[in-house]
Amino acid sequence: MPSNILHHAKKLFFIILGAVIFSFGINYFAIPNKIAEGGVTGISIILHYQFGWDTGTVILLLNIPLFFIGYKVFGKKTLIYTFIATIAVAICLNLTDGIGEKMDDLLLAALYAGVFVGIGLGLIIRVGGTLGGADVVARVLHRFLGWSIGRMLLILDFAVIVASTFVIGIDLAMYTLVSVFVAAQALDFVVEGLRVSKAATIISNQAKELAKEITKKMNRGVTVLQGQGAYTQRKKEVLYVVVQPSELPKLKEIVYNFDSKAFVVVHDAREVLGEGFTYKRT
Repeated sequence: MPSNILHHAKKLFFIILGAVIFSFGINYFAIPNKIAEGGVTGISIILHYQFGWDTGTVILLLNIPLFFIGYKVFGKKTLIYTFIATIAVAICLNLTDGIGEKMDDLLLAALYAGVFVGIGLGLIIRVGGTLGGADVVARVLHRFLGWSIGRMLLILDFAVIVASTFVIGIDLAMYTLVSVFVAAQALDFVVEGLRVSKAATIISNQAKELAKEITKKMNRGVTVLQGQGAYTQRKKEVLYVVVQPSELPKLKEIVYNFDSKAFVVVHDAREVLGEGFTYKRT
């Protein structure tokens, strides 16, 4: 079987798996406990509570016009995966309808719903798909109005949750906020994974010599960037190096011993690709 077919088959598998997990979170934990969600999923759940409409069918119907809008926003491949993911979610939601029961602890229900929804969405997004909905609207507004995608998604989700208070009440809307927050964390975990490294930006008056010292003692590549002090207007060389978390203490020790006046900023670096991280160093 050609590798290209295997590649697409693998993506389809994870889209379907993500749809199953997402649907389980909605139908086993969210709906039986009257918890809503954000975006188009939240709208479909509210309509389900009000009129008994199938959540899967409503999600599909609400997304159909957005697919035509999204054609100019998403690439062809992403749009195809999004279409497949939406259909898979709609089918899985209808197949798993009514499987859950009300839990005594609503906080646990919100947490579990968030975890399963986030993992499911994360698997779909990780292979290049989306569930359309608010994501399409946010990208359209970003393209034509320049609005931040992240900010628009937050506003749209918040608007749906506020609207849900008229159906489920303010207490359950608060649990919905917990569920949406947990889902976002779970999604990030699936998409970004556990491969968290540390990136250090180092400003030193002995930058080149320090770079050689780091390369020699840690066998790590160091990038030398050109900078300039805003107040002094003096040219400076800035070092940028990425290390494993376990290597960070050694890096700080090298920098301090070589130049105790060096200015160092350390932050998380996710999905580091390249030799020494995703590939073995030779």
